[in-house]
Amino acid sequence: MARNQRLVTDTDFQEAVEKGSAVRVFKDDHIVDSNAVILRFSDKTVVLQSRVADLAYYDRDECEFFEMKKR
Repeated sequence: MARNQRLVTDTDFQEAVEKGSAVRVFKDDHIVDSNAVILRFSDKTVVLQSRVADLAYYDRDECEFFEMKKR
């Protein structure tokens, strides 16, 4: 069973990058991406990779990001 931890601060995002944690993304209360890994982030954008050639760019202000931690 997985446990969700919301990523809000730059430190939260940096820890997820370093651990290579799977991330779930919500926008307007809907899941828009799941099981992706954060490649990089800035103040405005988060870049996720879910497969080898599958990159997605999400606005930090419009989306919610959750780190999926295994129990």
